[in-house]
Amino acid sequence: MSYQPVAESATPEPCDLLIEARHVVPVEPHAVVLEHHAVAIRDGVILAVLPIAEARARFEARETVSRPEGALIPGLVNAHVHNPMTLMRGVADDLPLKVWLQEHIWPIEGAVIGPEFVADGVALAIAEMLRGGTTCCNENYFFPDVQAATYKRHGFRAMVGLPVIDFPTAWAKSDDEYFDRAGEVHDQWRHDRLVATAFAPHAPYTVSDENFERIRMLADQLDIPVHLHTHETAQEVEQSQAKHGQRPLARLDRLGLVNDRLIAVHMTQLTDAEIALCAARGVSVVHCVESNLKLASGFCPVAKLLGAGVNVAIGTDGCASNNDLDMFGELRTAALLAKAVAQDAAAFDAAAALRAATLGSAKAMGLDALVGSLAPGKQADLACIDLSALETQPLYHVLSQLVYATGRQQVSDVWIAGRPKLRDRVLVDMDLDGILANARQWQERIGAVVVGG
Repeated sequence: MSYQPVAESATPEPCDLLIEARHVVPVEPHAVVLEHHAVAIRDGVILAVLPIAEARARFEARETVSRPEGALIPGLVNAHVHNPMTLMRGVADDLPLKVWLQEHIWPIEGAVIGPEFVADGVALAIAEMLRGGTTCCNENYFFPDVQAATYKRHGFRAMVGLPVIDFPTAWAKSDDEYFDRAGEVHDQWRHDRLVATAFAPHAPYTVSDENFERIRMLADQLDIPVHLHTHETAQEVEQSQAKHGQRPLARLDRLGLVNDRLIAVHMTQLTDAEIALCAARGVSVVHCVESNLKLASGFCPVAKLLGAGVNVAIGTDGCASNNDLDMFGELRTAALLAKAVAQDAAAFDAAAALRAATLGSAKAMGLDALVGSLAPGKQADLACIDLSALETQPLYHVLSQLVYATGRQQVSDVWIAGRPKLRDRVLVDMDLDGILANARQWQERIGAVVVGG
């Protein structure tokens, strides 16, 4: 990718939007910060990244946005969420995973889950993500048809998971129904510009060999990823060895799922041989550091994974176990913890962490040709961060400041496919009062279930 000066055209080239910023962080090339640059956009696609003076000479823009104290970055890509669960933020804190999931989350879901719950939870999550600079997410929950429609309605980029789990839920009552409904949702959204699909089997301990084999076959046929929690806790690994005589990753490999379609989430329990296998097969690992810490699940060996050549992505997990969708907070925690785990202060530096939360996450989802960096031909998904705040002054190193000092409240503007979604910290075309009113109604309903339980 080149940022060489271009010859000035006699007739300015039309574009829809020119965004000028003090700093532009394209992510590709790695660790580069461009000073006083602009991004030109037409029809939702990036046309060029070039110095401001050259951009003004080359393009005639319908709209120009100038952010003289801003840092323009690719929109953050949250590679693992359960966004309807935003409505369960804080209902069962300070508990280990098994107790949290089986004794609290599943009973609450059994009482309230349905299309309305999913739509309202996703809308609340979209508003929170946009205010934090996130423009794309990898969703893993029930009612993917409702999720997809909600993301599309709000113009938010998402990959929705097609759930498979070995027991009846409000979404499906049998194995065949899970797969039939998955096919219907995939067919409906397969050509959409904003919404994509992936298979989302819950975890190795809740999905049978037979269903995993069906998923592998269909994922190959449909050319879509497989988004899966795995190696999340030591207990999960021990149970797999007792039941199947194999660790989860070995079992998945036996079933043909350890390949470049696999989005392996959490991965806190890994041997060196398993890391090497992931590298050789092109597996992407999603690091959900704050959820792992809060549930005491373990530590993902990020430095080892990167050293072996494994693609690492960043995800927040759901608000019931994090308890937010703050990718800037996740970046900081991930970068800091990786150093302690590796006992190396240079491990997972600021540039690598930002890359994981943008291009790494996009690559995990198979969307890296579309988003994740600021390059001509890619979708214009961008976020601008105001670095003039007291909390980010003085400013010596932009990448360091973005990862170690910036808060999500400093996100000033967000665009998805060139369309403004956040302008001067104000959400565009979202009914914030209505979203908050819905959240309060669910608080009352879920609170009654918690108290009653």
